[in-house]
Amino acid sequence: MTFENKRAAGIKSSPSMAIAMASKKLMAEGRDIIDLSLGEPDFEPPAHVAEAAAEAVRRGRVRYGAAAGTEALRRAVVDKFKRENELEYTVDEVMVANGAKQILFDVFLATLEEGDEVVIPTPCWVSYGDIVTLHGGAPVHVPCGAGVGFKIDAQTLEAAITPRTRWLMLNSPSNPTGAIYSHEEYRALGEVLVRHPRILVISDEIYEHVLLKDVPFVSFAQACPQLRDRTLLVNGVSKAYAMTGWRVGYAAGPGALISALNKMQSQSVTSVSPIAQAAALAALTGSQAFVRRGAQTFAGRARIVAGRLAQIEGIDFTQPDGAFYAFIGIQALIGRKTADGEILADDPAFAAHLLQCFGLSSVPGAAFGAPGFIRLSIAASEAELESACDRLGAMVRSLKD
Repeated sequence: MTFENKRAAGIKSSPSMAIAMASKKLMAEGRDIIDLSLGEPDFEPPAHVAEAAAEAVRRGRVRYGAAAGTEALRRAVVDKFKRENELEYTVDEVMVANGAKQILFDVFLATLEEGDEVVIPTPCWVSYGDIVTLHGGAPVHVPCGAGVGFKIDAQTLEAAITPRTRWLMLNSPSNPTGAIYSHEEYRALGEVLVRHPRILVISDEIYEHVLLKDVPFVSFAQACPQLRDRTLLVNGVSKAYAMTGWRVGYAAGPGALISALNKMQSQSVTSVSPIAQAAALAALTGSQAFVRRGAQTFAGRARIVAGRLAQIEGIDFTQPDGAFYAFIGIQALIGRKTADGEILADDPAFAAHLLQCFGLSSVPGAAFGAPGFIRLSIAASEAELESACDRLGAMVRSLKD
């Protein structure tokens, strides 16, 4: 008996999560595994965040809430955008969801007609395309390689647009590459989009505060204010505040679109946990020293990894500007043989061998629409990162022509 419809049957489980589960299974079997597959900070949220959640429980704030989120949290999001991004939104132009991923589900469920196209520059986060497909849309993956800094430019965007294009999906800082769009690069994209008034923009800015070098972050809405009424900003507390499991994301955009997203949420999950919202409120309104320290920690780790990877012949790596990943080119190693004579035909085979024989868990670039790469998270201790680089280097040296 078949239980899935055609859309569901065509969707795979999250590749990064599947690899993480495989790593955990090997660990449970007693294997020495360094798991750098998932993107989540390896430290605990600020103490005042946990205390705010506990206080919400003590005060009995554990009932159903508004689909849009608590007014206090939405006001905090409004204040955040004004304080950090010089953007003006009203409370009715903000909504809270169960993570940034649910916002994407809500927006595509609410807006896509069958066959509508979503332009997605690749490499991109593993779930973008599948979420579009699941809601009847057609993901248009546009390759943007290392030669263009892993970013789409105006000419390439123009060429990708068709009469069916409904959304442009942007992500800066990027998962998996760490690329950051500049004000000028966004302005150039905006000039293209002005000529296509039907196209809407999602700007996924979840890694806004994870900056590894002196490259500044700019919100798409800052750079292209003329597109404000066609832009949805997506963010959340997962990365900056080490709150991945709390599942609190937020979005800001035109009121009519936000209203549609709230309607989708009211008919799916009803609302976000009030306990998690209390914690998120404390995160956004409390001291931001934790965020600054986290960025400094990741920047230091990125320098360590960059230095170590520079010593491994055969790989191609440029230190990222943001996020907490190392996106490593292994094109020159594809086709080589392992010590047992197995030919590594592609990056999934490379990643599988790295895990099974050297105990290092990575995500193959194919999962991000970029064959010939692997992604390692640098959200791990310095000792783990040093050991991970040792293992990757050992594997590369073991390969034969």
